[in-house]
Amino acid sequence: MTDTGRLIRETGVRPSRSRGQNFLTDGRIADRHVGYACIGPHDRVLEVGPGLGILTQRLAEATDSLTCIELDDTLADYIEKTYGDRITLIRGDAVKVPFPEFDVFVSNLPYSVSTPIIFKLLEYDFRIAVVMVQKEFAERMVAETGSVDYSRLTVNLAYRAECRMLENVPSSRFNPRPKVDSCIVSIRPRKADFEIRDEKTFFRVVDVCFEHRRKKIGTSLKAAGMIPSSEGIPFADERIERLSPRQIGELADAVWSLRH
Repeated sequence: MTDTGRLIRETGVRPSRSRGQNFLTDGRIADRHVGYACIGPHDRVLEVGPGLGILTQRLAEATDSLTCIELDDTLADYIEKTYGDRITLIRGDAVKVPFPEFDVFVSNLPYSVSTPIIFKLLEYDFRIAVVMVQKEFAERMVAETGSVDYSRLTVNLAYRAECRMLENVPSSRFNPRPKVDSCIVSIRPRKADFEIRDEKTFFRVVDVCFEHRRKKIGTSLKAAGMIPSSEGIPFADERIERLSPRQIGELADAVWSLRH
């Protein structure tokens, strides 16, 4: 029996499918996951969903400032009992509770909250995030323009950060075993390589157009009340999935200019 299997038995945890609780069992992968973040002793580290602590153990050794957010009461009790004042524990839903200030974000993210957590993460200032997500989600994070995986997530990440797939993790390395493989991904905030006139308009255009990605861009924007007509709007007869983030920036600037 793995240490994870033993802890599941000893704590009485019943992994919740609805919460996407699949606990990593391979310590070597955990070592590499934490290692990718290059954590210094004074870095403020935030971990979402510590679970049974396979990453928490390593993070607590790497820094003297670790905060964990855990929703499950049984798991939170275990983490609190095991690590005590070596960490700061926040009990609650990481999608809803405000994040404390942090330099490094490390997490094995459940699929059910991957999207809202990543979008929330991008609203904060930090040096690096290293997250484990389902492989198909990771592919959406780094997708090429025009590919089937290219999405709202791709564009938002591309605008705000450099994102890289670091390592595939087989489903056999989790307990209980999920149906799909996972991937470790790094996110490093950086300034976009293109300028836009208004971020709010940019993100609204991304949301509206990807919500109806099979429709022409002009049709989607008119239906959302963002433009009265397609006249003067670049790429109006294209579909959003064919536009690079830079081209979407040009589109958003044209929409903003029309409204001001």
